[in-house]
Amino acid sequence: MPNHNRWLGEIQPLPTLIISAVALLVMGVIMISSASMDMASETVGNSYHYVIRQLLFAGLGCVTALVTVNVPVGWWERSGWLLLGIGLLVLVLVLTPLGRTVNGSTRWIPFGLFNVQVSEVAKLCLIAYLASYVVRRRDELLNTWPGFLKPLVVLGIASVLLVIQPDFGATVVLVTASAGMIFLSGVRLTRFVPLIVVLVVLGGLLVVTQPYRLKRVVSYLDPWKDQFDSGYQLTQSLIAFGRGEWGGVGLGNSIQKLFYLPEAHTDFIFAIIAEEFGLLGSLTVLGLFTLLVVSGFVIARRAEKANMPFGACFAYGITLLIGLQATINIAVSTGLLPTKGLTLPLVSYGGSSLMIMCASIGILARVEMERLDQERLAREKSGTGPRGGASYD
Repeated sequence: MPNHNRWLGEIQPLPTLIISAVALLVMGVIMISSASMDMASETVGNSYHYVIRQLLFAGLGCVTALVTVNVPVGWWERSGWLLLGIGLLVLVLVLTPLGRTVNGSTRWIPFGLFNVQVSEVAKLCLIAYLASYVVRRRDELLNTWPGFLKPLVVLGIASVLLVIQPDFGATVVLVTASAGMIFLSGVRLTRFVPLIVVLVVLGGLLVVTQPYRLKRVVSYLDPWKDQFDSGYQLTQSLIAFGRGEWGGVGLGNSIQKLFYLPEAHTDFIFAIIAEEFGLLGSLTVLGLFTLLVVSGFVIARRAEKANMPFGACFAYGITLLIGLQATINIAVSTGLLPTKGLTLPLVSYGGSSLMIMCASIGILARVEMERLDQERLAREKSGTGPRGGASYD
């Protein structure tokens, strides 16, 4: 029988992480080019407006990844309080006159050539802070209720600021990823039961007290009942999936992008992928995200085994952020969840999301690189390195 443990031990997550991320990034540029040209020509008079900007964002994202991959993991750990301050500060600033309102939501701060979506910055900063807290206060977190509740207070403040914008989707992703990271650090599952009950009650109240959210839930349950009003976006997305069938209608041949499906190049780009490349294209995207998320978890697990607690915790949190956001976006497009304003990581149009995702990939790569360096030094010290035997190149 084959030695499965040995095979798993030989998996190289770093190349897998980079290849899958680059593939998604390239696919995003191609699909934004296809999905946005007609709309851009009609609205701004330049068919290439969005694709040129996305290429610029992709270039800046690659630079951001190169920067973060050269930042020691220890810096993020030491800067926990600074990052918490930055995360909460941007969430407050967007609610001042500096914030920009689009479609009833105040989520952006104008910054030069593009607008910064503050929730993207805040999510990464808060995950970094929580990872440092988990490492610094591990015993208190695992064994006492005050130690468990302290990070939840921080999450509660951030969640209130996000809901005010309002950005319910980002709130769900941040809270779920943070809870998952804390759980993976060793906290007993029973401690989360009161938190889950409170979140379910608060979530229900937010839906019931906001007419537009209640409308989304009703239309999600039966979008065809009011397909020209509250269910319009979802029904148009489902039509795109139906038109795609097995192999799709071909790149550039989507009908739904011609002003039928709103936000075709942002929140609902997965529907256009399904229409133009069919089930096979959709499964390819799902496969790439699966590879990316699995490689992120492998990096985190190996860092944990290598006695790199902060790197492991931070990697778990980042991987959960990416995986949850991708899952929710795809679930919304396919009608499995009510509509949320979340982009598809690395694929949808948007500078803030793309740059933060690229930075996150750079951080994951840095964690794995430091682990490999640590392993190489240990081998050299034990005499099995370059001089004593096979080295880890």
